[in-house]
Amino acid sequence: MARIAALIVVALMLATGTARAEPIAATPACQQKHIAPQTLDYSQPLNLGQLKNQIYFYVCSGTYDSELNKIATAARAYVEQRAGEVSKPALVLDIDETSLSNAAVELASDFAYLSGIPCVLDPDSHAGAPALKGPCGFGEWVALARAPAIDGTLALYQAAKQHKVAVFFITGRHEGETAVTEANLKAAGFDHWDGLTLRPEGDKRTVIQYKSGEREKIAQAGFTIIANVGDQYSDLSGGFAERAYKLPNPMYFIP
Repeated sequence: MARIAALIVVALMLATGTARAEPIAATPACQQKHIAPQTLDYSQPLNLGQLKNQIYFYVCSGTYDSELNKIATAARAYVEQRAGEVSKPALVLDIDETSLSNAAVELASDFAYLSGIPCVLDPDSHAGAPALKGPCGFGEWVALARAPAIDGTLALYQAAKQHKVAVFFITGRHEGETAVTEANLKAAGFDHWDGLTLRPEGDKRTVIQYKSGEREKIAQAGFTIIANVGDQYSDLSGGFAERAYKLPNPMYFIP
């Protein structure tokens, strides 16, 4: 994988007035699986069950939320500082696990990527914190358009708009999911953007080729991408951004 030339740092600021996520530790899946940390044996291949338990603890203990929050603050500070120093400043955001949280389905499905299983919402769910009664397919989850905002990224987005920074979303979701993605972003508080790019069906490029190519188009349009934020190194590799901010994601890896 190509190395990231840009600086990778960490961030958050709480947002108000939108469909906000409850702390992940309050979700039913966390309450059922609150597991103490444990030392993993690195002398053998990692035991999957132990590794899952460690991830549950990381996510459900509040550490995951805290580290997401640290990263967004640094990104916001840089965007606010840099916004008035360049012509046509821009911010690029990934969507899943960067702007919108899918922790509800990841935890309910025990980190498995499922397909074709309907999502059943707990009747006590509300707009900002949907609770699932059991595992369901990721595509079915996306179709609900109920993923809450990651608070730190929403605060970063709001600061960018206040400082007249153009905001572009580049996601690995496919073009067939455009309508539900737009609806979910707006419901979560991301109510305006300057560009939203979803991956064409059948696209054979790697994630790095696809996302860096889309950033190159933004740069060719005269924008200076002052910050690029994502939860995968493949969101950030390939250049065309002054700084890259890597959010933690212990739940899946996209090369």
